[in-house]
Amino acid sequence: MEIATVQNIYNFKARVYDAVVDYCAANAIRFIPFWPVGGGDLTTDEAIAAIESRYGMSPAQIALAWLLQRSPTMLPIAGTSSVAHLEENVAACGITLEAIDVAALDALAN
Repeated sequence: MEIATVQNIYNFKARVYDAVVDYCAANAIRFIPFWPVGGGDLTTDEAIAAIESRYGMSPAQIALAWLLQRSPTMLPIAGTSSVAHLEENVAACGITLEAIDVAALDALAN
């Protein structure tokens, strides 16, 4: 039996499963991060605010963009409450974070 996907709590703050993400990437297994935007408590971080202003994107979009850059097998499923919210989430696919921003987000890991 093949494993198709793995789902664990994972976002740029909650990184206990970094090794699992790496294993999934190395073995072409999709990783579905549970709680991908950290419950929406991202606006309190100065690093997020600085990145948000540089890209003109919301904290949730920045969190989703980080996940998409973290691994080619990452498959975030973000909650969506309206068409506008869906469009905002999809727009995160178009963000490529610079290395300095990835490092700032990595520094926030628990």
